Amino acid sequence: MKLLRLNALAPNTQLPKTAVTIGNFDGVHLGHQAMIAQLKEIAAQQNLKTAVMIFEPQPLEFFKAYEAPPRISSLREKVEYLTELGVDYIVIAKFDNSFRSLSAEEFASLLKQKLNAHSLVLGDDFHFGKNRQGNSEFLKDYGFQITNLKTVELDGERVSSTRIRQTLQAGDLALAAKLLGRPYSITGRVQYGDQIGRTINFPTINVRLNRHKPCLQGIYGVDVICETTSLKDKVKNENPEKIGIAGYTPTSLFGAGHVGTRPAIQQEHPEWRLEVHFPDVSANLYGLLMRVTFLNYLHGEKNYPSLEALKAGIDDDTEKLLEFRRNHPHFQF
Repeated sequence: MKLLRLNALAPNTQLPKTAVTIGNFDGVHLGHQAMIAQLKEIAAQQNLKTAVMIFEPQPLEFFKAYEAPPRISSLREKVEYLTELGVDYIVIAKFDNSFRSLSAEEFASLLKQKLNAHSLVLGDDFHFGKNRQGNSEFLKDYGFQITNLKTVELDGERVSSTRIRQTLQAGDLALAAKLLGRPYSITGRVQYGDQIGRTINFPTINVRLNRHKPCLQGIYGVDVICETTSLKDKVKNENPEKIGIAGYTPTSLFGAGHVGTRPAIQQEHPEWRLEVHFPDVSANLYGLLMRVTFLNYLHGEKNYPSLEALKAGIDDDTEKLLEFRRNHPHFQF
């Protein structure tokens, strides 16, 4: 797979002939996966390379900023999932004033000239260009071969990023996993926080979210792996006395995850955090790239009246999540 920045492509860049699909691909869910499968099939039939154009930021993030819908997947996660699906090119289009001002004809010309697109696989409601002037019929008239993928449904309802956001916000992790084709996870590096957890004897890792706000909020049982090394070995090597609770993969640890703005802590500027507490672990994990997979929703975020009440609440949550781990020795990913 080759990752291309559209605005950084040299004028003389010449890609091989491509079959292209275009969209946000937020979550790279079952509908997106069906589209990629169709793209690869058409490309094989016509001896074309496959290319996926995604937007960064996503258009609603450009127009609405913080008020835009929460992201299912960060750019990094999106690229990783698309790579796993076996596409040849991922093209990142910088969505800015210049890009949003493209006419339908200018956008079609861009596809032809910069991506050497010959065939397009599009959603059934695809529109593009300034004021959404363009559609599949316009592109067909422009000379592209167009395939419109029909809506993918699960349990009689359309699979969409909007539905997955709502499902995650409702705490239904099992349905979200079905819609995504995998358990929901967030990947980010461990960064320095304010270390309040240490003061109440519940140290946590603070995992960078890489999005303006997440799709879920509350307390969760999580399975955590390090993308660059064995997390279990890292923890064991630093302190053999505190090796943590085994996760559901050979190298992972089980933890208590919190996603939210921590209303119980006085903050001048509250911000979204993803924090994980590993029971019985003492290790320096700063800078490591972690994948946090959400397994069990316990409850929403609470506003405790004091740090003492917060500590008691975390203690109770941790015990309940450890009980979940004991009662679920196996977990189907």
